[in-house]
Amino acid sequence: MRRNHVRDWSLRALGVAAVVAAALGFSAAPASAHNYPVGYAPAENSVVTEQPGHFTLTTNDTLLNLDGTGTGNAMRISGPTDAPLYYGDGCVTLFGAKLETTAQLGQPGEYTVTWQVVSTDGHPVSGSYTFTWQPAAGQVLAPGLAAAPTCGTTTPTDTPAASAPSASSGAAQGAVASTDLLWIGGAAAAVILAVAATLLLTRRRPTP
Repeated sequence: MRRNHVRDWSLRALGVAAVVAAALGFSAAPASAHNYPVGYAPAENSVVTEQPGHFTLTTNDTLLNLDGTGTGNAMRISGPTDAPLYYGDGCVTLFGAKLETTAQLGQPGEYTVTWQVVSTDGHPVSGSYTFTWQPAAGQVLAPGLAAAPTCGTTTPTDTPAASAPSASSGAAQGAVASTDLLWIGGAAAAVILAVAATLLLTRRRPTP
């Protein structure tokens, strides 16, 4: 009987080690193993006066593109901060170490670019940055989407006209922030589950 207990405890110990290794590999791998941003266009904290058209994230290494469609890589443009809407069609293109999407901007203000890429080691990496949109005279302002676009499903008829800030703009901003948080939080959820499994296994001690 005791031999069985020893064997069970050994198996549990191996399970704990595997879970810890997975969690550490996912959330705390050396920085050199994960892609990281080296440049943005438009630049972070810049003031943009003409429609940029293209938004580009450049990383330090080639991005993973297993199925050729860029699955797992994404970029979203939202703003302005006081009355946020989404812009673009949700589609992205990979060019080696670069991720790119197209969009026309709406009302003036601060805009946020939220991105997610899959590193060469297979781990998702995400982040965001802001810039200020101050359109020069003659710039055509684009309508926006109340919900984040999904590539291949959004058409021009889906986009309501952008409106001036209203009393409900705070709620709209919260909705945009919540959606982006859920989008980039999937990777963190996996780490939390791994830690929970580790705690559960370590608390179950063998009986004499």
